[in-house]
Amino acid sequence: MTISSTGPVADHGIVSLKSPYPFADTVQRLLAAFADHGVKVFATIDQQAEALAVGSSLPPTVLIIFGNPKAGTPLMLANPQAGVDLPLKVLVCEPAGGEVLVLFTAAAEIIQRHSLPLGLLSNLAPAEQLIARVLGQ
Repeated sequence: MTISSTGPVADHGIVSLKSPYPFADTVQRLLAAFADHGVKVFATIDQQAEALAVGSSLPPTVLIIFGNPKAGTPLMLANPQAGVDLPLKVLVCEPAGGEVLVLFTAAAEIIQRHSLPLGLLSNLAPAEQLIARVLGQ
């Protein structure tokens, strides 16, 4: 396990942060922070509702797809395959016992995965830092 600027990074460069807030509050705080900082939310997917729609069950789980084309476009120009990881995603889930987790791919992982110039890290790091600030970390 390595450490990113915001917390522990598990396998495959996924940052996992514990939220001090209830599930719904965590989702709303993230959405509000994105709006306040001019970050575009492309989609919010209620994965629990989608599971229920097919007769399955899933603990509360929401995927927020977000980004800033001004920040992301240079990454895709440097290496088009970076578009696989863009726009960015943050998963909020409550897997058990009231613990709310916020998971996302570390900016450094995206840079490394697509062999992007290190200077482009500054295009992604602000999103990672914003998420951490929302959670008080």
